[in-house]
Amino acid sequence: ELMQNNKLVCIKNNNTCTMRQSSECVYSSARQKLENLLNKSMRIRMTDGRTLVGLFLCTDRDCNVILGSAQEFLKSTDSFSQGEPRVLGLAMIPGHHVVSIEVEAESLQPAHGL
Repeated sequence: ELMQNNKLVCIKNNNTCTMRQSSECVYSSARQKLENLLNKSMRIRMTDGRTLVGLFLCTDRDCNVILGSAQEFLKSTDSFSQGEPRVLGLAMIPGHHVVSIEVEAESLQPAHGL
C-alpha cells in the first residue's frame, strides 16, 4: 500500500488487485476481465428479440460490442427451434440494445492443441 499525494494507490500482485479502494485498481481488474474474454464466443440477446452469436472483439465506454464471425438468430414463435441463422460477419451491437450477454462455456476452456 502506497500513499501518493494523499491518495491511496493499490499494489498489484500477478495482475490482480490486492486492494479495491483505488479506482485505478478496480479499472485494472475490469480491464483484465474484459481482455480475458477477447476472441471468446458470446451470445448477445437484443431488445428486439434477436440473438447474435460471435467472437467478442471489442467494446467501448457506451457498452457497444463488436462481434466477429457473427450469426443472427431471429426470435422464434416455436420455443423449441431457433431457425436458420443468418451470417452477418462483423457486427456492431449498440449498448442500449443489449439485454444480456452470455459467454459460451466451451470457449472458456483452455485450448488443447499444438
